[in-house]
Amino acid sequence: MEHVTRIVIIGGGPGGYEAALVAAQLGAEVTVVDRDGLGGASVLTDCVPSKTLIATAEVMTTFDSSYEELGIIVADDTPPIEQAARVVGVDLGKVNRRVKRLALAQSHDITASVTRAGGRVVRGRGRLRPAQAPDGTRRVTVTAGDGSTEELVADAVLVATGAHPREIPDAQPDGERILNWTQVYDLDELPEELIVVGSGVTGAEFAGAYQALGSKVTLVSSRDRVLPGEDPDAAAVLEDVFRRRGMNVMARSRAASVKRVPGHARAQGPSSPKADEEGRVGDRVEVTLADGRVISGTHCLMAVGSIPNTADMGLEDAGVQLRDSGHIRIDRVSRTSAPGVYAAGDCTGVFALASVAAMQGRIAMYHVLGEAVAPLNLRTVSANIFTDPEIATVGYSQADIDSGRMDARVVKLPLLRNPRAKMQGIRDGFVKIFCRPGTGIVVGGVVVAPRASELIHPIALAVDNNLTVEQMANAFTVYPSLSGSIAEVARQLHTRKTQGEE
Repeated sequence: MEHVTRIVIIGGGPGGYEAALVAAQLGAEVTVVDRDGLGGASVLTDCVPSKTLIATAEVMTTFDSSYEELGIIVADDTPPIEQAARVVGVDLGKVNRRVKRLALAQSHDITASVTRAGGRVVRGRGRLRPAQAPDGTRRVTVTAGDGSTEELVADAVLVATGAHPREIPDAQPDGERILNWTQVYDLDELPEELIVVGSGVTGAEFAGAYQALGSKVTLVSSRDRVLPGEDPDAAAVLEDVFRRRGMNVMARSRAASVKRVPGHARAQGPSSPKADEEGRVGDRVEVTLADGRVISGTHCLMAVGSIPNTADMGLEDAGVQLRDSGHIRIDRVSRTSAPGVYAAGDCTGVFALASVAAMQGRIAMYHVLGEAVAPLNLRTVSANIFTDPEIATVGYSQADIDSGRMDARVVKLPLLRNPRAKMQGIRDGFVKIFCRPGTGIVVGGVVVAPRASELIHPIALAVDNNLTVEQMANAFTVYPSLSGSIAEVARQLHTRKTQGEE
C-alpha cells in the first residue's frame, strides 16, 4: 500500500479520538464521524459520569465508616446513633448536574484537542460502503441528523462505535423508574429503594455507590456471588462489605421481568412524602425472578451487559467478519478481515476498558501509517473496579493459576497489618502478587483497597517489564504507606523463592 494520508474514523470514543490524535500528529488527513459528541459513551454516559458519581459516594462512605474511630465530633443537630440517622446526606440533583457538566466539558476538551491537531469532526452516522475501490480506498457514507448525506473517501477506516446497554424483553427501561446506566443521571431525587439487576462490574459499582449515597439497595445476581468473573478473594471481600453495610445481596436469583406498579397507601405524617388524592406515594417497581419470587422497590437499575454498536453499518457487506455476539473480529494490531478496515474499543469485545480501546486505536494508526508498533498484549492490561473498596488487577489471574494455565507462587497480605491502613481506619482489603516459582518474575497481582487504581501501577510496571519480586522488594517505599504492603508481599515471595518453598 502506498503512503496513507486519508483516515476516516467512525465513532469518537476513546478508541476513535485517541486514534485521531495519533494519525493527525503523524501527518494524516483525519475525519472523525460521530453522532453524540467526542468522548463517546465513556465520557458522556459511562466511565466519566459513573466515576464522578462514585467520587461523591466515596467521600460519604469514608466519612460514615471512620469519623467515630478517627475521633471526629459532629457538632450539629444530628439525631443520636440509636435512631440510625446518617451524619451526612446528598442532593442527588446537584450531584447529577455536576456529573453532566463535567462530562460535557470533557467532551468539548476532546473535540478541541482533535481539532487543534488538524482533525475534522463530522456529526452523523457512518456506514461503510460494500466494495473496496480498485485503488484500495474505502468509502464511508455519513448521514446527518437532518437526513443529508456526505461521502468520505479513505485509505483506511477505523470502526470504533462502542456498545449500548443490553435490554431484556420484559424489563424495558422507561427512564423514570426502570433505568439503564445511561439514564440514572436524569434523576433529581435519590431512589429510596433501588433494585440493581446484574452483579458484574457495572452493577456492583452502581449498587455500592447508591448504597453509600443513602439508598436501600437490593443487588440481584444470577450467579453464586458478586463479580463472578473477577478474583474470588476480592469478590468475597466486596460482598462481605456490601452485606455488612446493609445491602441485600440475592445470589442465584435471575430476573425474569420488571414492571411498574402503583404505590401503596401509607400513613401520613409530618415527614412523609406527599401523597396523591388516593393516599398513594408515587410509583413502584416489581422485579419478578425466574423462580417466581417478587421484589419490590421504588426504582430498578438494569445492568445486564452490553451489545456492540455494529448493526446496520454495512460491515458484513464490506467483508468485515462479526462474531455471533455482533462483535468485530480483529487481530492484535486491530485489523479486521476486510482490507483497509480496522476496529477498536467495545465493538471488538476484547476488553471493555477505555484504556484498551485507546491502545487499540493508537496501534491501528501506527500500523496503517507504517510506524513501528508492538501488538496488543492483554497480559499487561491493568483494570479497576470502582467500588468501595476498589479492586485492581493486572496480568495473570487466580483462575489462571488454579487451572494450571500459569505456574506461579502466590502471597496475599491483608491490609489490616499495614500501619497506614490502621491510621486511616481501613479494615478491608489486601495485596496479592503472583510470581514464577523459579525466577521470581512477577506475572500478576490484585489490590483491594481504597484507591487501588493508584496502587496497582507498580505491580503493572513489574508485569510489563518482567521484574522480579527481589527487585520489587529492594525498592524503597514510604513509611507509613499502603504501598508498603506491595513491597512486603514481594519480600515474602522472595524469601519463599530463595528458601525453595512451594
